[in-house]
Amino acid sequence: MAGVTRFADGDRDRFTDYLRASAEPAWTEATEHRFTEELLAGEIEDAVFRRYLVQDYAFVRTLASVIGHAAAQAPTLAAKAEFAGFLGAVTTDEDDYFRRSFETLDVPEADREDPELTATTVGFDDLLRRAAAEGDYAETLAVLVPAEWIYLSWASRAEERPDRFYLAEWIDLHSGEAFEAVVEFLRSELDAVGPELSPRRERAVRRLFERTVAYEVAFFDDAYAEGETRFPGAPYREV
Repeated sequence: MAGVTRFADGDRDRFTDYLRASAEPAWTEATEHRFTEELLAGEIEDAVFRRYLVQDYAFVRTLASVIGHAAAQAPTLAAKAEFAGFLGAVTTDEDDYFRRSFETLDVPEADREDPELTATTVGFDDLLRRAAAEGDYAETLAVLVPAEWIYLSWASRAEERPDRFYLAEWIDLHSGEAFEAVVEFLRSELDAVGPELSPRRERAVRRLFERTVAYEVAFFDDAYAEGETRFPGAPYREV
């Protein structure tokens, strides 16, 4: 397509760096969002964080399914093992975190297991499912990489931990050597397949990456909305 810069036309060594740059300014909006800044400072209101956790727990179920799908698509046994380990952490350590946090924040059982989903959560869920179901390994990675990399980017800036355990542990789950290794693995897998994509598939992967970042921004925005929530709209749902 005339006028569209491709990875081969740039000077970045890593395909994922090229995708991150293409997602600006939304990438910076996500990684330096009011939500992340208040969380890191320990200043976020419980009502805001509660709304966020309820939606995120619903979303994590789809995320776990997509991680499992990526394991099936992965070309090597070593990569499949990495995905298995990642899935294990999401379904054990992270699930335990949600349950303890819900107890402390007095989240009703109905909101834990069958919450009313925001339009953003529904759209984000749809994006991940369609990327995995309608694409191949690169398309699945295109939604997983930004979803995890954004969290590492903001959580790694933490210098101290907030007093409330559900804030401190949320930061810990998304920083440190173990999570850094997960994100590096995901990036490396996408870096390996990205440069071999046809122009059409490269555009599709770039759009998926960019839309994932846009949804992350909207997801954080929604935590502050007590009523109707902002939704990125139809263009973000087209894979």
